[in-house]
Amino acid sequence: MQQTLQNIVEIDGIGLHSGLPSKLLFKPAEADTGIVFVRSDLAENNVFPALYSGVVDTRNCTCLGNSAKQIVSTIEHIMAALYALGVDNAVIECNQPEVAIMDGSASVFYETLKKVGVKSLNKPRKYLRVKNKVEFADDKGNHISLLPADDFSVNFVIDFPSKIVGHQEFNGTIDEAVFAREIAPARTFCEKYQIDYLRSVGLIKGGSLDNAVVLDGETILNEGGFRVENECVKHKVLDCIGDMFTSGYRLKAVVEAFHTGHFHNNEVLKVLFSNADNYEIVEE
Repeated sequence: MQQTLQNIVEIDGIGLHSGLPSKLLFKPAEADTGIVFVRSDLAENNVFPALYSGVVDTRNCTCLGNSAKQIVSTIEHIMAALYALGVDNAVIECNQPEVAIMDGSASVFYETLKKVGVKSLNKPRKYLRVKNKVEFADDKGNHISLLPADDFSVNFVIDFPSKIVGHQEFNGTIDEAVFAREIAPARTFCEKYQIDYLRSVGLIKGGSLDNAVVLDGETILNEGGFRVENECVKHKVLDCIGDMFTSGYRLKAVVEAFHTGHFHNNEVLKVLFSNADNYEIVEE
């Protein structure tokens, strides 16, 4: 059956770019609601269904928007946590355009929402079963595919010049145990020069070593180094799980990705839904 949260819970943090307080209120929702973000600071045009078709920006995060040019950004870590917990329906109120970045991973969202718990609703859960292989590639050789499967798994490869990252792979079925142990703790990562540039143009005012892994050449600036083995590729998997959930369903598919990000995740979903022969919606 479809599921939602047991109770209302609040999570507070800061926006990565604004540095301003970001309050999130997670609320239970009725069956067939899906995941919906609501901007509590807006009186109108403030509802954002978390669907691939509503994504308006994929630079550095997944950002929802509407016709009134309003946005809610950085939804992917929340979406991944909700997916792992089996939450099909929820309303997330936020008091500004940026969702709280927390520690740059999904751990706080996952652990807090797990304590709240989930409850069953009165309608069967719907799955999206991929029937035909679909793929998307950019002009740099980065590519992502969705292939038919009986469950949801991710095979992800990254290659970075930095020896401290280098070649990393993740191959595995995504269930709650794997997510909690390996995926949820994986933090976003970036190079120090990227931070220097973004700060020079007035962005990432809330960014710090508390919410990202920062690499400086072959050095990790964070005390204690990486949190989990192959943390960089596992964060890519985290983002992928969250982005795939913007399909509106739990997928029965294998995701195969090489050096891809939010843009590619969104584009392959567009390809998937462009032809009804590519998929079917099933109840189990």
